[in-house]
Amino acid sequence: MTVMGVILAGGQARRMGGGDKGLLELGGVSLLGRVIQRLDPQVEAMCLNANGDPARFEAFGLPVVADPVEGFAGPLAGVLAGMRWAEAQGAEQVVSVAADTPFFPRDLVERLIAGGAASSPVLAAVREAGRVRRQPTFGLWPVALADDLEAALKGGVRKVVQWTDRHDGREVVFGSSDAFFNVNTPEDLAKAELML
Repeated sequence: MTVMGVILAGGQARRMGGGDKGLLELGGVSLLGRVIQRLDPQVEAMCLNANGDPARFEAFGLPVVADPVEGFAGPLAGVLAGMRWAEAQGAEQVVSVAADTPFFPRDLVERLIAGGAASSPVLAAVREAGRVRRQPTFGLWPVALADDLEAALKGGVRKVVQWTDRHDGREVVFGSSDAFFNVNTPEDLAKAELML
């Protein structure tokens, strides 16, 4: 089964003061560069979901796909952009990762595939304080659901789990929440430097 990747970088980074968080450096390498290094061995090919001028990402050599719906509709819009791109490449599934999460598991795709069904979305999750918390930007998405997702977005759905639950969404629990640590603030970036 062919799995493509989409890196979600379409957010507005308000808590970081705006701009592209993925371009911030962590240990001398951009966050986006670190994410690409982790995802590349796990997928056949990948694209970057970002809005605005794609030229700012030229150095990474990836196709840049914008949200196919208006108004910063959140991560589901980026997932849909990735689905449409993967569909054009002939892929059956696309995995999404966040551009600001540099430590995600190196076996993410393998475990998501093993833990799901080809016809249902599968989200990564972690166990914290006795409960399972889904990571909505890290998932495996059947391209066949793209039309349904587009209709849901046009109908106002914004919450990832609201849509995945409609489609027998599953989850795969990963051991450490640190694996999905994301950089939202300058303090988070400083913490990531220590984690590195």
